[in-house]
Amino acid sequence: MRKSGMHIPSKWVKTKVLLKHSQIKPYIPKTRIMTKSALYAMLKQYRMVYVKPIAGSFGLGVIRVERVSGRDSTAKYRYQKGTKVRTFRDYDSMYNSLLKTKSRILYIAQRGIELLKYQNRRFDIRVMVQKDPRGQWEATGVIGRQAQAKKIVTNFHNGGKPLPLSVLLKPHLHSDGRMAAYTRKLKSLGIRISKAMNKTYPKMNMIGIDVGVGKDLKPWIIEVNTNPDPYIFNKLKDKSIYRKMYRYARRLGRRVR
Repeated sequence: MRKSGMHIPSKWVKTKVLLKHSQIKPYIPKTRIMTKSALYAMLKQYRMVYVKPIAGSFGLGVIRVERVSGRDSTAKYRYQKGTKVRTFRDYDSMYNSLLKTKSRILYIAQRGIELLKYQNRRFDIRVMVQKDPRGQWEATGVIGRQAQAKKIVTNFHNGGKPLPLSVLLKPHLHSDGRMAAYTRKLKSLGIRISKAMNKTYPKMNMIGIDVGVGKDLKPWIIEVNTNPDPYIFNKLKDKSIYRKMYRYARRLGRRVR
């Protein structure tokens, strides 16, 4: 896809922009620049934290870090990158190993959300929001992304499987009415996020929001992608959603697959 509009690669910059908006702030997991002391404090408070490169895509470089509970366990900390899990008896050992396995660029630490699962695999949600032909923000599609077995990221380019939201959430919402209401809630949140980002970046015209859902069904903003690829929506049986995104994207000066 040819870039158009405004691309903001820094996850930290985008987080700080959204934190200024009181209606969006409650949906943002606690996020800090990763340092030894910051990660320790967050693990003490939340037990599980995701660390990720400050810039990057496709879920590359994302690591899940945990403080292990249980008196009988000799391991006190562990982290997972890809499908590989390493365990450690103390924080210093874990952190030193973490520094060696991550790339040298700056990382952020984000409160971990225990994502809902479908068929014992984690999933999250992508909400696509675009400017329509009149220049108004419209949530053009919502899709689920199911992680590969034993993986911690759901990205399509990292083995994730696009699935209709109705399939993934049906075991948790049970009725069509609740599903429709929840989808409206996600789209409304997506539009609020887009308008908030647009105030800081007026040239922005298309956003993909990755939303994690925990057991209480609260949506959490995992990441905002300012140069999203609509291609995963072409994997849905209903092609009208992708066709609309394609039409809007072309009007915005983007080439899509």
